[in-house]
Amino acid sequence: MSERTALVLGGTGMLQGCADELVARGWRVVLPCRRARPELGQAARAALRRRGHTPIGDSCWVAADWARAQELAERVRAELDRPADLLVAWVHASYREPVLKAVEPLLAPGAPVVEVHDIGAISPTRGVPDPLLAAHPTQQVVLGFVRHAGQTRWLTHEEASKGVMEAVHRALEGKPPSVHQLGEVDTWVVRR
Repeated sequence: MSERTALVLGGTGMLQGCADELVARGWRVVLPCRRARPELGQAARAALRRRGHTPIGDSCWVAADWARAQELAERVRAELDRPADLLVAWVHASYREPVLKAVEPLLAPGAPVVEVHDIGAISPTRGVPDPLLAAHPTQQVVLGFVRHAGQTRWLTHEEASKGVMEAVHRALEGKPPSVHQLGEVDTWVVRR
């Protein structure tokens, strides 16, 4: 059993690579999600092996509905053998506050948080939302877009996961909270 536990909200979509990386590094990863039971994908396993990692942690899927934040927290609590050492969260803006507040009691004291926002969740007047969990140092990641050959595209799953993992490493190293911009965003986005 792993000595470190991560709670990854949104870890079966764009953050699947982040969840896979944590498992590869020996973490127990609890994944509340709406989709069918996620598995460490064959492509992810192959990529990890190419980089010299053998998945040594494990992951646990928990059925979740962001609209039922307290129920989500109770289901996660049932899977945790101790408080989570890390929270990585990408939750739709309309569910962000109730979900993060519901899972906060499941975190170890001072456990770092990495919160992910897409540019649609950023206010043109207020910028990046303030962190909600004041007792937990928070790295924030803003996912932008890539401009190439006169066209734009959203970040790939791999690009997003790689950038989020950089923020996770900063958080685990105890670096000061900051906002990380992945890809391009309008200049008003990162203003606070």
